[in-house]
Amino acid sequence: MAGLRLEGLTKRFGEIAAVDHVDLDLPPQKLVCLLGPSGCGKTTLLRLIAGLETATEGRILLDGADLTGVSAHDRDFGMVFQSLALFPHLTVGENIAYALKIRGVDKATRDRRVAELLDLVQLPGVGERRISQLSGGQRQRVAIARALAIDPKLFLLDEPLSALDAKLREKMQVELRLLQQRLAVTTIVVTHDQREAMTMADIVVVMNEGRVLQAGPPLEIYRNPADTFVADFIGISNLIPCEIVEAGTVEVAGHRLALADMPSGLAEERGAATLSVRPEDLHVLPVAQGQADGLRGTVAFIRDLGASVEISLDCAGQELVAVTTPKERPAVSVGDTAGIEIPGDRAVVLRG
Repeated sequence: MAGLRLEGLTKRFGEIAAVDHVDLDLPPQKLVCLLGPSGCGKTTLLRLIAGLETATEGRILLDGADLTGVSAHDRDFGMVFQSLALFPHLTVGENIAYALKIRGVDKATRDRRVAELLDLVQLPGVGERRISQLSGGQRQRVAIARALAIDPKLFLLDEPLSALDAKLREKMQVELRLLQQRLAVTTIVVTHDQREAMTMADIVVVMNEGRVLQAGPPLEIYRNPADTFVADFIGISNLIPCEIVEAGTVEVAGHRLALADMPSGLAEERGAATLSVRPEDLHVLPVAQGQADGLRGTVAFIRDLGASVEISLDCAGQELVAVTTPKERPAVSVGDTAGIEIPGDRAVVLRG
């Protein structure tokens, strides 16, 4: 089992801190997604963990052992690169067995391991094929099998599914998650796709500008984002200007809203803040059914997506989006004035 700890990990390129004093404790046997926009530092952080980059400051510890100065070859980590980096001149089996061969493992053992791994990634009997004869999804599986050949202490993947089409990508997300659970290997995946992170991860680490903004279970981050960046990056959120008027109460567009909870750091504060409300938690009602003194908005657009209905509203110049099911679709049309209800137990007050 591998428990990974990062202490003040920093990587500078000149004056630019690509990774900026990252502190993380990642438990063993979990799948962790490093999530963030392009250029946020997530790939650099993965390369630091892998030993492919040298830290400017900080330490990397695995089960208490300091790996900061240990070479990539000696860390015994498996890695799948975004480009897959398969050897086109080798067969599928030779690709998978490559790391074992350079470690001096005998051919009989290598052949048995290749057969086991091909079964594991659902590609039995393709060991003699050339890489050029494989589909994109099959190449992905070969790259995964190759990384797992050495029974790695950590399994690292850098945007491994980004080159696949949408349908195959979603299928591979599930397959990769099931494989990780079956092997119980600590796995770290870099992605910029929040849907991918929500699908696969036990722990999501949200990064921006080299820093970790929040780390935790996907639903915890979705429901209780640390700031407006996290709220906006993880899914879709209505970020509504508000005023904290007293503990547990905010004012939105002149209307007061009692909240079920407020972050401890904001409980005693007053003044301007931001209210985060997910579209599925925003309720739209015909005015006749809405609260007489509640929020109102004008229906600007309705998009029927089959399984869901998306309603855009203009509320005092603020664009809000509500999502509901066809069965619960409110009887409103574009141009109507509608009531807007914000459940106090599903809204989160944020600073920044």
